[in-house]
Amino acid sequence: MARRIARRETEIFSISFLDCITCGLGSVVLLLVLSDVRSPAVEQSQNDLQKQLVKLQDELVDITGQTDIINRDLKFKQQQLSEVKTRIARLQGDLSDVRGKFSASKQEADVANEIEGKLVSARQSLTEEMKRLLGEGFQRRKDDTIGGIPVDSEYIIFVIDTSGSMLNYGWQMMIEKVQETLDLYPKVKGFQVMSDEGGYLFSGYRGKWIPDSPAQRKLVIERIRNWNTFSNSSPIEGIDEAIRTYAAKDKKISIYVFGDEFTGASIDSVVKGIDILNRPDDSGERRVRIHALGFPVRPDAPQYTSIRFATLMRIVCAKNGGTFVGLHDPERRGVQFRIGDTKAVPAASPTMPTLQNTAASGDP
Repeated sequence: MARRIARRETEIFSISFLDCITCGLGSVVLLLVLSDVRSPAVEQSQNDLQKQLVKLQDELVDITGQTDIINRDLKFKQQQLSEVKTRIARLQGDLSDVRGKFSASKQEADVANEIEGKLVSARQSLTEEMKRLLGEGFQRRKDDTIGGIPVDSEYIIFVIDTSGSMLNYGWQMMIEKVQETLDLYPKVKGFQVMSDEGGYLFSGYRGKWIPDSPAQRKLVIERIRNWNTFSNSSPIEGIDEAIRTYAAKDKKISIYVFGDEFTGASIDSVVKGIDILNRPDDSGERRVRIHALGFPVRPDAPQYTSIRFATLMRIVCAKNGGTFVGLHDPERRGVQFRIGDTKAVPAASPTMPTLQNTAASGDP
């Protein structure tokens, strides 16, 4: 009888199987550990940080470049500032020299004016001996001068600076000089008073002559005392109005410009403008004669504009047959002389310096 072979049963979960499963799982875990597995959110955050870092690096480069430019500009500005300071120091030195020269020339002019005043007074006073030699009927020629100023005009026009500096410092002196100027002309056919802006003291006489009489002269002086109108301290407008309105071939006219400052842009342009208006005729005579009186400004005020006024009016007077008169400060004046007087008036006298002893010579 055949022998039956017994079969051995196989165990599914044997030790070998478990080893294989364990190794497989270990391999998977090792692969996951070794591989760079990142989430999309983490990767996006790292990209943003990288972009921000690049942006900050670019801004740093720009800031560094701007800093270099600013440093160069600052260095250049510092050099310019140093040059400007050096130039200012040099100009201050030049200004001191000019002031010194002006002070010296003014002192010389004061002495010259005083001497000229004495000569004028001596020349124009007829003593008994002179009358005997010249004769009782001797008369001065019409083209003779008084104090260097020709007084043969039939009409006179005053162009007066009404600025604050004149009103506050030289107004009383100006009124006295108007009176003295009128006294030089015992009788005229007419006169006029206007501001350096071309405005009229009497608006009713615009374009007409004020008739001459003692009462009218007194009224003019009283009206001037309280006259207060705008002025830009430039006489060109008043001179222009006077020449355009009143100049005539059949009239002998003198313009008297009273002022202390010139604030206009150009002296040369004013001179050329007056040359065009006051052109000479065929005989070389100008339409009007222009005189000027320069009044002093306060000692503590800048002197530049007053020097410009003196320069302008000396040129204008010389070219237009007139005389420029420079006046002293009241508190610094010297001995005074009046026409016809042979004795000096003491400096302590309350009257202002007279027109005659302050005349600076010009072209008659």
